[in-house]
Amino acid sequence: MSFPGARTDRDEAAYVLVGAPLDATTTFQPGTRFGPDRVRRFAETFDDYDRRTDAAFTDLGVHDAGDLHAWDDVPAYLAFLRGELSDAVDDGAVPLLLGGEHTVTAAGLGAVRPDVAVVVDAHLDLRDAYDGNPWSHACVLRRGLDGGPDWIDANSLDGDRGGDEDDSGAGDRRDGDSNGPGRATGRSTGADWPPSVDRLVVLGARTGSPEEWERADAPDVTVVPPEDVPEWTAAAADDGRFAGERVYLSVDVDGLDPAYAPGTGTMEPFGLAPREVRAVVRTVAPHAAGCDVVEVNDRDDGQAAAVAGKLLREFVYSHAAEAESDEV
Repeated sequence: MSFPGARTDRDEAAYVLVGAPLDATTTFQPGTRFGPDRVRRFAETFDDYDRRTDAAFTDLGVHDAGDLHAWDDVPAYLAFLRGELSDAVDDGAVPLLLGGEHTVTAAGLGAVRPDVAVVVDAHLDLRDAYDGNPWSHACVLRRGLDGGPDWIDANSLDGDRGGDEDDSGAGDRRDGDSNGPGRATGRSTGADWPPSVDRLVVLGARTGSPEEWERADAPDVTVVPPEDVPEWTAAAADDGRFAGERVYLSVDVDGLDPAYAPGTGTMEPFGLAPREVRAVVRTVAPHAAGCDVVEVNDRDDGQAAAVAGKLLREFVYSHAAEAESDEV
């Protein structure tokens, strides 16, 4: 099943959607392996035409490349996924990543290598390790800011972002109409995971460990609690804070209040409303070079999947409208 309206051929696409059904480290309620297909399914009822931007989704150049099936070596899978997304970036397309657990954002950040990541999330995801695992979904933003544990051990944090990939041949794991396996990588090494983002803005965070709050106090992290997100969004729309910067947008559906999106692994009450997150997406999308929506599972009646699919479409409409205005 392809994302509805994603009909453009790969070589002509402005946006390339990749499903990443990773479900290796989810806590409390697993099921993110079903996320990509569930989002596609619950997006079937949406109208093609968007009145606000006067655009049809089918005309915006979206290609659905199918899912990149996950396996149990998480760093190797992330390296392979990063290669797939990097292919889209190299081709001048915007990668759209559909999770899967939030860990897959490490691949999106590694492919786009933004100046700043704007993340909607109930949790800080800044642990250095969770239950002994540095590649847990609870650590993904720490990996983006500080790099992988082997890289940290071997390098100073002042090193360049990037790094050579090991083309040791993980094989083509794509399920869908792929044009090839991309830059396939095998087992990840320390050199594969340097820091991939300079600054982090977490919107809607309302819980974290003492270690995470300590890391969040550093100058490269901004945390905006749920009650302050509307004000932040309005200011960001007016003050040009992302001008000249390369931005990545990540939406973890648990950033929304679980009353609106109960189909996720670690629900956290007192979260954001869908319209508040939509406003964030509309504000950030024009500046973004990549986007993901993650942490949808199959443990509700489709609420989380429906809002995830709608937010992904909002990103494309808003990004494409800005690109069109720049061409005029």
